[in-house]
Amino acid sequence: MTARSICRTTAGKSAKSRMATVGAIAVAGALLLTGCGDQTDSANEGGGKKNNAPLFDKLPKKIQNKGVIKVGTDAQYAPMEFEEGGKIVGIDPDLAAALGKELGVEFTFTSGTFDGLVTSLNSGRQDVVMSAMSDTKKRQQGLDDKGKKVGTGVDFVDYFMSGVSLLVKKGNPEGIESMDDLCGEKVAVQRGTIYEDTFKAQSTKCKKDGKKAIDIGAFENDAEAQTRVKSGGAVADLNDSPVSQHIAKTAGGGKEFEVTGGITDAGPFGIAVSKKNPELRDALKAALDAIIKNGEYEKVLAKWQVKDSAVKKATVNAGK
Repeated sequence: MTARSICRTTAGKSAKSRMATVGAIAVAGALLLTGCGDQTDSANEGGGKKNNAPLFDKLPKKIQNKGVIKVGTDAQYAPMEFEEGGKIVGIDPDLAAALGKELGVEFTFTSGTFDGLVTSLNSGRQDVVMSAMSDTKKRQQGLDDKGKKVGTGVDFVDYFMSGVSLLVKKGNPEGIESMDDLCGEKVAVQRGTIYEDTFKAQSTKCKKDGKKAIDIGAFENDAEAQTRVKSGGAVADLNDSPVSQHIAKTAGGGKEFEVTGGITDAGPFGIAVSKKNPELRDALKAALDAIIKNGEYEKVLAKWQVKDSAVKKATVNAGK
C-alpha cells in the first residue's frame, strides 16, 4: 500500500482532525492537545473538497468525491513496482504520484496476482491497473492468447516503452544467445503475461523448424520463475528489459543472473482503464501529457535510470 500518515487527507474528502487528550502528571488538570490541523479547503456541495489541481475537474464526479484512484498492481516486479519497508514503491508508484498532483487525488496501490488484475478492474474493485502491463490488441478486445473472447477488454493510456530480454543464470551455462536456442529447453515465466505468449509462439516456431518444443513452466509471479532459473530447473526467464537489467544488477549482488540475447519486441506499457470509464481515461491522458511537459515524468525515469523508455506524449490504445 502507499504510505499513509496519521494526518493524511485526500482530495475529495473534508479533513477530520484527530485530537488526543493526555492528563498531565505534574500539573493537575492540565491537558495536552495534539491534532492534524486544518489541511483542506471547505467542503463543496458534492462531498468533495474544493480543489485547485489543474486537472481535477476532468475526473469523474465519483472519483472527485472519493479523492482516491484505486490501483491494482502486482508488486513483485522491480523496478516497476515492488514492496520495500511495507510500502509499494517503484517507477509506477512514482509516476502515479506525479499524476496525482495534476489531478488532485491520491493513487492508492493494492497488490494482487498479475493474471487477476484486469478482472479486479472490470469488477469495480479497482479504478485502474498500473503494473507494467503491456498494451496489446488482445487485451483491448478482451481476448485470450487463442483469440477467444473472455472479457469486455480495457482501454490503455500508454506511458512507458519497453522491449523484452532473456534472463539466464550467471555465466550463461547453457549458452543461450537467442530465442531460437530455447528449442527443446525448459523455461520459466510469469503466468498471464505476454512473455508466456512469446514463449508459446517460439515453441510453435521450433516445431515448424523440425526442432523440439519448449517446455514452458508458468508461475504465479516472476520471483518463482527466477528461482527456477537460479536453481537450474530452467534455462531462461523472459522479462521487460528494464526489469531484466535490474534483476541482473541486484540479485545476489549481481552474481546470480545475466541478460542475454539483446532487446526485442519493443512496445508500450499502459494504464488500464475500464471501457465504461472514458472520462477517467481521458483525465489520465491529460495528466500524463502535463507531467511530460513540466518535466516531472523525466525526473522519475531518471531516478530509476530508465530514460530510454520515455514516451514523447500520451497515447491511447497504441499497442499492437
